[in-house]
Amino acid sequence: MSGSFSAAKTNAANPKTKRPNIIFLFTDDQGWGDLGCCGHPYLKTPHLDRLAKEGTRFEQFYSAASVCSPSRTAFMTGHYPARHHIHRHLSNHGHNKHNKMPDFLNPKAATVTRLAQQAGYRVGHFGKWHLGHTKNAPQPRAYGIDEYRTLAGTGPGWDRTGRPTPTDLAHASYNTCTNEDRFWTHSTDLIVDQAIAFMQRNQASEKPFYLNLWTLLPHAPNWPTQKQLAEYKNLKADPQDFKSWMRGYAKDAKNFPKQMKNYLAVMGNIDAAVGRLLRKLDDLKLTDNTLVFMTSDNGPEDYHIGNVRHSGMGSVGVLRGRKRSLYEGGVRMPCIARWPGVVPAGKVDKTSVMGAVDWLPTVCSIAGIKTPDIKPDGEDISDILKGKKRPRRRPLYWEWRAGVVGNKAYRPPALAIRDGKWKLYANPDGSRKELYDIPNDPEERTNLAEKYPEATAILLPKLMAWKKTLPSP
Repeated sequence: MSGSFSAAKTNAANPKTKRPNIIFLFTDDQGWGDLGCCGHPYLKTPHLDRLAKEGTRFEQFYSAASVCSPSRTAFMTGHYPARHHIHRHLSNHGHNKHNKMPDFLNPKAATVTRLAQQAGYRVGHFGKWHLGHTKNAPQPRAYGIDEYRTLAGTGPGWDRTGRPTPTDLAHASYNTCTNEDRFWTHSTDLIVDQAIAFMQRNQASEKPFYLNLWTLLPHAPNWPTQKQLAEYKNLKADPQDFKSWMRGYAKDAKNFPKQMKNYLAVMGNIDAAVGRLLRKLDDLKLTDNTLVFMTSDNGPEDYHIGNVRHSGMGSVGVLRGRKRSLYEGGVRMPCIARWPGVVPAGKVDKTSVMGAVDWLPTVCSIAGIKTPDIKPDGEDISDILKGKKRPRRRPLYWEWRAGVVGNKAYRPPALAIRDGKWKLYANPDGSRKELYDIPNDPEERTNLAEKYPEATAILLPKLMAWKKTLPSP
């Protein structure tokens, strides 16, 4: 379902309808527990906490994949990424071919950015792209983006010193940054600089804007500066300060205090940059008519991966699994929405189940974009953002075709479905069934597949039927 599209219809012609600006703040490899307002024992995120205080924090928001490129595909298209043959991270042609993937997301696919552009929005994308950066990959403009500067993409980017370049070079040094290379550590500042300039340029226009602000951090390699580390200089980090799966993970680390400090420092850089963004929205008097939606692409990286051994301390809280795992810690994300006067302030929604595939239909609803020819896998959750409590109408599904590093207990079956309170895992042949009552067992400790065979009998056919709708590799 690469998905062709027709011109979107919109209510933009109605002068009495003022459509909101939309900022999609998307971090990279941030754990579900990596916010001060989420109860992290050490992390200080005053600006992201402000965003949560002035909006709603959602505790059951899911990405559509446990790694970056497929996760981004889902947010952009409203489809499960396998529909676009994207299963793992997009890289060079040899890697992509080996994993039976294209080199880039099909530019003919309907994307949230193109739909917004067709409906009269000015569209910007600044930061990580990771939807294709081979020589033949299209630039972001092919996906309905007016202004952009990318990392791990094509088109204008930055070099390793942070200087603007006519083409993206960051992917070339993706795994070769050293502790002397500070670009990565300061990349969020550069991304926010571009985002602010975009908003300022757009201010004279009567058009609303849609802005993707996609950070590199806290994706490894994380080499914080001494200034960034100073905030946590006297921290006495102890694995006992965590609970459940995160405590065990921390106890097995080679140098937990140092690894934790490195991770906290780069998260602090993200928070400070977000603070600048929020202040600029205030200065430009855009705050009241701007939806800011913040989440991450997948769970935090595991310190068994080489370039994160010195800093792999993203917190999954009590959840099981990390990046690459379909267990909760790999796909359940921090999530905050703020839109003054529309999204309830100071609220924590613990019950609503939401997902990445919901983003496109929700943006279309909020912006008044009618898309009769587009059939996203997700559902419009704008009513939930506005405070309504209701059950989810459609199940959420996942597929992972590769391995999982680290703890063997992080390695689930290849398929999963979340429907109501239940999350069922199984292999494509129906073997290794695992059933969890997520609200009552978020740690996924007790497999209830045998105790509740009636639930398994309902969910397993749904999961296998969904699998059959996916195209062959």
